[in-house]
Amino acid sequence: MSPRLAAISGKLKGSIFTIHEDTFVIGRETAANVCIADASVSRRHTKIDKHDHSFVITDLESLNGTFVNDVPVKSRILQHGDRIRIGDSQFIFLTEEGDIASRSSEVNLDEAQVVSGPTMQIRIDDAMYLMARDLSALMKVSTSINAIRGLDDLLQRLIELLFEVVPAQRGAILLTTNDSLDSSVVFGLDRASGKDKAVNVSRTIAQQVLRDGVALIANDPATQPTLSSESLIQARTHSVMCVPLVMIDHKLGVVYLDTTIAGDHFNRDHLQLVTAIAGIAAVAIENARHFEWLQNENERLLADVNIEHNMVGEGPAMQRVYHFISKVAPTDSTVLISGESGTGKELAARAIHRNSKRVHKPFMAVNCAALTETLLESELFGHEKGAFTGAFSQKKGRLEIADGGTVFLDEIGELTPPLQVKLLRVLQEREFERVGGTVTIKVDLRVIAATNKNLEEAIEAGEFRQDLYYRLNVVSLEMPGLRERREDIMLLASYFVDKYGARCNRKLLGISANARERLTAYDWPGNVRELENAIERAIVLGTTDVILPEDLPEALLERETSTTQSTVGYHEAVTQTKKQIILKAIEEAKGNYTEAAKLLGVHPNYLHRLIRNLNLRAQLKSTSS
Repeated sequence: MSPRLAAISGKLKGSIFTIHEDTFVIGRETAANVCIADASVSRRHTKIDKHDHSFVITDLESLNGTFVNDVPVKSRILQHGDRIRIGDSQFIFLTEEGDIASRSSEVNLDEAQVVSGPTMQIRIDDAMYLMARDLSALMKVSTSINAIRGLDDLLQRLIELLFEVVPAQRGAILLTTNDSLDSSVVFGLDRASGKDKAVNVSRTIAQQVLRDGVALIANDPATQPTLSSESLIQARTHSVMCVPLVMIDHKLGVVYLDTTIAGDHFNRDHLQLVTAIAGIAAVAIENARHFEWLQNENERLLADVNIEHNMVGEGPAMQRVYHFISKVAPTDSTVLISGESGTGKELAARAIHRNSKRVHKPFMAVNCAALTETLLESELFGHEKGAFTGAFSQKKGRLEIADGGTVFLDEIGELTPPLQVKLLRVLQEREFERVGGTVTIKVDLRVIAATNKNLEEAIEAGEFRQDLYYRLNVVSLEMPGLRERREDIMLLASYFVDKYGARCNRKLLGISANARERLTAYDWPGNVRELENAIERAIVLGTTDVILPEDLPEALLERETSTTQSTVGYHEAVTQTKKQIILKAIEEAKGNYTEAAKLLGVHPNYLHRLIRNLNLRAQLKSTSS
């Protein structure tokens, strides 16, 4: 069955659209596969492309953005049940596994009469007795092992089946890695004791059979100079059979069988049968190994994709963040998150907690820079009644409340030396005392710390303990600044437009092209937090249904854009005028920036920011020279 889009809200509610084309376009234009007559939808808003057996949704630079499960996306592989939001319309993506194309020709049942003439009939029971013994054994092996997916289960079952057809006491299967037995996968079984007894294998015989690709039987191998080895003599092996596992000239390994019973010897019939079984098994073994590799790779990829988080971003920098979270979340290791202010360090910490085994326990966040030393100590460790003035009752600290869960220590670089010592003990022993108390409290918690300071420089300056740094920096993550992932700026902007549009009860159609240009050209020193504030401000102060450049903060408008236009617009004219006024003031002040700021009636720091944002430094240098 082909994938479908089921409209669950909007003007097309109740409609179902089947995706037949390789490229399926959704938009306002009538030529789109799904035409939505809605002003909040762009002419060509989004598309769904078929890639092999997957379907990828891609936003076509729409004004209002494309949301999948309430997260703005540029491009994403759709999964069954994903909810797609385009303007006011929402769709559910539905898919089922399509039927695998049959390799068989069409079969028609002919209704014609049976042709008359002599015929031979034989009962199925009689036919079974006519089958060769070896063919029966091969059929049993084939049907048994081809239904097994796990490699260990497959190898065990194969040896058990070999024990049924040859008089072997022990069996082993050695699989190569890079055509070598040195680091091979080995599985052995003893007929009498199963896995409990070791199986000795002659490396000489195994390597010879693997090298030559020829099966070998050795009766009384200890008497044969070319095959005799210390292991065979000690094991008192009377008969050995070794058969190569080969699939299309690719050597997978060997099957090794032996016995110590003097009367039991392998013969040519045994060798032919085991060789035939090895030919069947080679295909099943290769398939099982490939299946396990695909399963492991799939689990690794799904671990990255399926982590729960509230972060927005699809670029390479954020993919590395998601991969890191998927790796460290299942562990209890202490994590140190660094990065500039506003990059989302707390969101990353919460994502680590949400994807850990502590998810159902508390997550306690403490800002170490927001409180004085005394208050922070009480906040972290709690206090006993009467510990200090105003301590009218006992209070549990955040560390105690977070028992079993995660504590997030933001701005860890602001901790005072006495608190650093106390925290070091918590990290080492997972115990502490409340302020004014003597009872030791033990806790089971995970610590995640964050800082926007360079702690190594703080250590050199004597402001941060080196031993505490090493305790915190077990695994570290650096959150990328927004200027390092410009591809995510518009995704974040769309997300905030949607968030604050609903909060302010304003219906917005998106962000204008000029405003997009300003947003992507700006360096965002305040990172995601600054972008969020800019969008909220634009929604609050804007008067149209589209965010325009004049709705954005002045700092963004002062920044020159990378593109030039033949027609000078309003904002370009304003920028040029500002440049002329600043250059003239500096010229009149004879290069003295403080005097120039007085002439302009602005603070010197603001003048420096204007010069930086308007890229005037080069002009000022050339003028002074």
